[in-house]
Amino acid sequence: MTTVLKGIKLRLYPNKQQQAQLCQMFGNDPFVWNQMLDMAKQRYQNNPSSQFVDQYGMDVLLKPLKQEYPFLKRSDSTSLQVVNHNLYQAFQRLFKHLGGYPRFKSRRSAKQSYTGKSKIQIVANRYLKLPKIGYIKTSKTRQLTHCKIKRYTVSYDPSGRYYLSLQVETSVQPLSKTSQQVGIDVGVTNLAITSDGHKYAKFDAVWLTQQAQHWQSKYSRRRHQATVSARQWNHNHQDVKEELNDYQNWQRARIQKARYQRRVADQRRDYLHKLTMALVTQYDVIVIENLKVKNLQKNHHLAAAIANASWHQFRTMLGYKCDWYGKQLITVKPNYTSQICSHCDYHSGSKSLVIREWTCPKCGAHHDRDINAAVNILHKGLKAVG
Repeated sequence: MTTVLKGIKLRLYPNKQQQAQLCQMFGNDPFVWNQMLDMAKQRYQNNPSSQFVDQYGMDVLLKPLKQEYPFLKRSDSTSLQVVNHNLYQAFQRLFKHLGGYPRFKSRRSAKQSYTGKSKIQIVANRYLKLPKIGYIKTSKTRQLTHCKIKRYTVSYDPSGRYYLSLQVETSVQPLSKTSQQVGIDVGVTNLAITSDGHKYAKFDAVWLTQQAQHWQSKYSRRRHQATVSARQWNHNHQDVKEELNDYQNWQRARIQKARYQRRVADQRRDYLHKLTMALVTQYDVIVIENLKVKNLQKNHHLAAAIANASWHQFRTMLGYKCDWYGKQLITVKPNYTSQICSHCDYHSGSKSLVIREWTCPKCGAHHDRDINAAVNILHKGLKAVG
């Protein structure tokens, strides 16, 4: 048995009162961030030689801040400490020249969430007790019976759903050994091509993707129309002002767009989970190319296909599942893997992506471009680990 950290995501079903409470808690986190950031900024402007207030100092400032703003008492105290920790980490990155100066946060940010470290009680099969929220209905909690909850995050997505993401400590049973090794080449037409000739198709939800694009265009058009109408109204009426959120037509388009996008993302994640689990179960050693996805997406002809294939997510899932179940994952550089003959190591030079098959001029071996690359990846990985 191996002790690992896992992430579990449950759906929450809060009532009207709990929804209002969660809305307040979502707004308290960016408020505390902005207050702490403003105090740090003012402190530096008044005395540039003053010592930086560390995370412990920020936590001490929470008590007078709650006295000045009583609505902060409605939040889980550990969630405000997490905000201080994140702000402290942001300043540390600034001091190490790894990031820019921390920015102020908007209450109307698209990401509505808060993270806490308090204890969560499992009351029944579909009920939990959250700090400051009380008893709340959720999806199935049976998977939490033998877990130790380390941290939790409550979030609200644009489609109108509430979720509870849990970081838990649990034990997993290593999978049985198969003595099989495989090299994997990722592609655009097929997501994964293995060195033993198997090709796994990429995720493709045509209808859902079309609907998401359709409602995205509707959302953009309706938002522009609402913006123009609000400006005209506010220009002609000085007594009553209208805001963009008052126009429900584009709000409906926003929710519908978010729902289709969420369904596409959920189905893609489910497909990747099943595929990676099948690979980890079947092979003991998996060799995969270490691709720089951000650099590859600079090619505008392939950016959408690469993003839809989710190479980075596929690589991440393979990594932690190999660690969990006692398998080995090796990453190698992808240089020239599709140009070298896997039989005689002859370098045939660069080829256009249109060429999917080729014959080695030295040994006469006929290659499928992707399978040959997967075999070369396997050879590279085995050679690297001896």
